[in-house]
Amino acid sequence: MKSHLLAVALACATLTHAPLTTAAPSKAAEAVTAQGFSPERLKRLDAAIDEQIAGKQLAGGVMAVLRDGKPVVFKAYGQRDIEAGKAMRTDTIFRIASMTKALTTVAAMILYEEGRFLLKDPVARYLPAFANVQVAKADGGTEKPRRALTIHDLLTHTAGMSYGAGPAKAAYDAAGMKDWYLVGRDETLAQWTDRFAALPLQSHPGEQFIYGYATDVLGRLVEVVSGQPLDQFIKARITDPLRMPDTGFAVPPEKAERLANVYGLEGGQLKLFETSAKSDFVNGPHKLMSGGAGMVSTAGDYTRFLQMLLNKGELDGVRILAPKTVELMAADHLGPKSGDNADGFGLGFWVNVRRGGFKELGSEGAYGWGSAYFPQYTVDPKERLVILFMTQLRPAGNSTLNLRVRSLTYQALIK
Repeated sequence: MKSHLLAVALACATLTHAPLTTAAPSKAAEAVTAQGFSPERLKRLDAAIDEQIAGKQLAGGVMAVLRDGKPVVFKAYGQRDIEAGKAMRTDTIFRIASMTKALTTVAAMILYEEGRFLLKDPVARYLPAFANVQVAKADGGTEKPRRALTIHDLLTHTAGMSYGAGPAKAAYDAAGMKDWYLVGRDETLAQWTDRFAALPLQSHPGEQFIYGYATDVLGRLVEVVSGQPLDQFIKARITDPLRMPDTGFAVPPEKAERLANVYGLEGGQLKLFETSAKSDFVNGPHKLMSGGAGMVSTAGDYTRFLQMLLNKGELDGVRILAPKTVELMAADHLGPKSGDNADGFGLGFWVNVRRGGFKELGSEGAYGWGSAYFPQYTVDPKERLVILFMTQLRPAGNSTLNLRVRSLTYQALIK
């Protein structure tokens, strides 16, 4: 427990990229207690993660819990490279896959705040390739959409764009749209979007929650409206202002050593699937900026992004969004049509509308999402909490650790 408390004492400086200072574990315990958490109950969180590592079900990870912007937990566990014996560090870089969607959504909402478009605007007004989009029918044919595809549909995953499943599966397969992973493709986002627009939608706009490529299309809309490549816009308007130096669409060679290996569970055994030396994030070609799943980040960087959202659009004197915009993002837009992560969906992430809608511990108004690589985040305005678990586990087998860390955090919150 002493190492955990020392990590907490060091974390504030780490999160703000300031020089580290040390503090006695007893002082750190007092700080954790003052933030409303039980140090004894937090041992259960440590134990759950350590148990998975000891049982060779997880290589390692980083856990971060912040309340009122102050770290309660900020700790690295296990290893980022088992074969080389390299320990996990709090500045380890992770592929964040679908946690990219929140950044792309914020990018779009920045442009929305500038009056560049309305959420009800047709996508085809900005991306003409979607002007004649069709909808797939169960019998293999297509039909005209019942209404225009809108930007709001892209933001809420009601655009009828899957990751390959549905009545248009054969057309998706033939076009190479079989998976969320677009990193490393030798085409630009503009080229990819034009190819994708030629495919039929899997459902009529606005009628179903279908998780898929909608946020990648949203990323292209950001490019067209802003006049900048997606990576440059996000860097200039989000990651640089928020001081997130390790977040982007590629890992520079000088940082490659910090990129965690990808491990996965196969037959119940932990297996190495990707190293930094063989990663598209390092080796390129860095042409297709996937706004749905193409970024990397660190626990320190991503918690700064989440804290900005918790603070209603501002962090350290830098305002990214207006409070009303964040409120709109965190409101439920879909109700019963939402996916199975919670009982509501906002703009870019699930939303917990009512206590029990989550069917696990949580608060009304909390929101979050996760990643194909197993990370998971929660922002809880009611409890003023940010919860983030970062790791690289794909496939994850039957592991539920990324969800259990949330419950293990809430059970340690006692006031």
